[in-house]
Amino acid sequence: MGARGRVLLWLQLCALTQAAYKVWVPNTNFDDATNWSQNRTPCTGAAVEFPADKTLSVLVREGHSISDMLLPLDGEFVLASGAGFGAADAGSRPDCGTAARARFLDPDRFLWLDPRLWRPGDAARGLFSVDAERVPCRHDDVVFPADASFRVGLGPGAGTVRVRSVQALGQTFARDEDLAAFLASRAGRLRFHGPGALSVDPEACADPSGCVCGNAEAQPWICAALLQPLGGGCPQATCLEPLRPEGQCCDLCGAVVSLTHGSAFDLQQYRARLLHAFLALPQYQGLQVAVSKVLRPPGLREASGTKADTEIQVVLVEAGPETGGAGRLARALLEDIAEHGEALGVLSATTRESGAPVWGGTAAGLAGGLAASGLLVLMVLLAGALLLLRREGRLRWRRRDEADPARAGAPRGFHNPLFYAADSAEALPAPKSDQRSSSRSYFLNPLFGEGEAEA
Repeated sequence: MGARGRVLLWLQLCALTQAAYKVWVPNTNFDDATNWSQNRTPCTGAAVEFPADKTLSVLVREGHSISDMLLPLDGEFVLASGAGFGAADAGSRPDCGTAARARFLDPDRFLWLDPRLWRPGDAARGLFSVDAERVPCRHDDVVFPADASFRVGLGPGAGTVRVRSVQALGQTFARDEDLAAFLASRAGRLRFHGPGALSVDPEACADPSGCVCGNAEAQPWICAALLQPLGGGCPQATCLEPLRPEGQCCDLCGAVVSLTHGSAFDLQQYRARLLHAFLALPQYQGLQVAVSKVLRPPGLREASGTKADTEIQVVLVEAGPETGGAGRLARALLEDIAEHGEALGVLSATTRESGAPVWGGTAAGLAGGLAASGLLVLMVLLAGALLLLRREGRLRWRRRDEADPARAGAPRGFHNPLFYAADSAEALPAPKSDQRSSSRSYFLNPLFGEGEAEA
């Protein structure tokens, strides 16, 4: 059985035992265009340059003709069947160009703690993981594909990384001494580097209710790696009062359901129930859910009066433009727990929902709403200033016959009591008194007249 066959068999065994595993995504393959400065593999006759001060292993799958090559400080080429290098004159292909060398990108840019560089091996439609759990957890099996070369940085600052097992170069390392010997070998040094340490413990999660991931201590570095392309800051949430679940780096819009469970609770069965009994329904299409056991924040533990230091966190987010589905599903889950909670092993449940969507669903919409609110406040302040000036006598409205004596005898047309409050108050007939009510059927506007309105 070849290396690839052994990996597939190992993954099947993991699936049978319900063990979670995560697969390393990036590689250092020569034939992968994303590893080159011009986002394409070197053309025929190109000059190839590897970082002179780096150490790496490079898998070559095809044949390449180049004019010259600058090799790294230390490294190796792993040649697949039929792969190799040949000499060619510079500029052999006119469409390739000779102005710039084909430079291999820094292989040390890939970090273990970067959530973008891992994918779950048992992913299902509608499921996702919070950011801290996208990186291998304490009880996860880790797979480095046998058909690719790789280099991964351990650290910085997270101490020892612990997982259940590591699959690399067709071998499975489930004992610490075996893994340590591999990491100290030349093959290990070409593929793993950095100040951190990697350790394995073959003990599986034996609790049916699940186990805590164990990446809480490393979360600051996980979030730093995740947000580095964004300048280190989180994007603006597209809703009011967004939520930040345990293990998530940034705020999100949706709902969070927190479950207190008993000994009969089974995490895998409850996750399957969510997928088949809820997310499969038409009204919940477009929603994504993350279900895991997390540490209960001390403040919530004291407020709820429970002694449990863990809880089941169910995170519901909108994957499409529709809104409101996460909140509806959260309420449906509470109803389901009220009816079937005892059979499911759930003792209690609470839910939190984010606020309404921001106008237009963007930060620009939020800015527009704030501007409109500011304009309304300005109008209220202006009206108040006019009222104050009128009452202090600094602002007076002059009657038309006073402003233009020559036209004092001209017909006025409509007699508006708002502008002639003093005369109009006397001219208007007094309303009939109603012994059952003290309210009046009219009022005088204090901005233009000096009467008093009664309510």
